[in-house]
Amino acid sequence: MDQITTLDRIFSYKAKANEEILAAMRQFDDASPAKEIALRVLNHTYAVDRIFAANLRRAEHGYTSPNPGQAPSLEELSAAIKTSDQWYLDYLSRLDGTQLAERIDFTFTDGLPGRMSREEMLMHVTVHGEYHRGQISLIMMQNSIAPPADGFTTYLHKAEASTRRRLSR
Repeated sequence: MDQITTLDRIFSYKAKANEEILAAMRQFDDASPAKEIALRVLNHTYAVDRIFAANLRRAEHGYTSPNPGQAPSLEELSAAIKTSDQWYLDYLSRLDGTQLAERIDFTFTDGLPGRMSREEMLMHVTVHGEYHRGQISLIMMQNSIAPPADGFTTYLHKAEASTRRRLSR
């Protein structure tokens, strides 16, 4: 694709928001149960990202649950999420409108059948991640840690500042 689409922007935002929440999570005390909860929540979003990446490719994902038992370290999870986010950006760059609309059959981790378009799967991944970053932000606030500003509009106005300026009235 030669043009930047809304999906491209949303996935660029997703990658940046993940990077920022992971950086902010470094402020948790290592012994804090809140850190473990936040890691588990983010690891869940990572697992769902990987499950849907496999679904998009019509491949097996190997997950029996979207909630892996043990969360990796923050450093390991950070590296995995960064790689996953880049995969999605690369994947999007190769899709056209026909491919986005194509419906794909897959099996949910509970064994039930599913069918979604690629575009629906991609939107699910972004909305799902946004929801859980919000949960982590609440956990952070409850532990006196300032969460990052996590908003699509904020991202757009920073990432595309020169094209987002308005004339003063």
